[in-house]
Amino acid sequence: MKEAGLTHGGFYLHFASKEALAAEVSQSLLTKAALRWDEISRSPDREAALKRIVTTYLDPVRASSASGCPLTTLGPDVARRATSKEAVGGALRGMLDALTRVLPGRKRQKALASLSTMVGAVVLSRLAEDPELAVAFLQAAAASILPAGKAINRATLVTEQEPV
Repeated sequence: MKEAGLTHGGFYLHFASKEALAAEVSQSLLTKAALRWDEISRSPDREAALKRIVTTYLDPVRASSASGCPLTTLGPDVARRATSKEAVGGALRGMLDALTRVLPGRKRQKALASLSTMVGAVVLSRLAEDPELAVAFLQAAAASILPAGKAINRATLVTEQEPV
């Protein structure tokens, strides 16, 4: 609050607690991501939309930066806070709906597995000490989600910087 130029009392005028602040931040960040995915997923070219979501999400530069997906950075904190979990539920469902729309067969189970794979790959990539291993996690995740025959390599994963 001090860095924001506000008093301690000012915080509680806007948020009932630190948990309420965390819930609002989590919800805001994930809702923005879900809305971007929703927009992308409504493209008539479902395969291109899927590739755009997956390759942008798994971009090595994005994966290693703080500006990547809030699920990979806020996930553990959100999981420990009931209010935060409730706040992000709609955004998670929105991300899953977008993936379901663009995945071959439009299966919800595949969307659940794909989102889990993508989030896990980013977390593991961030943990990897070896840059080649970090990229290998991202490539493996993309290869498991994108339709067969779509070669995934480092050049494919490095995309223009857009928020997803």
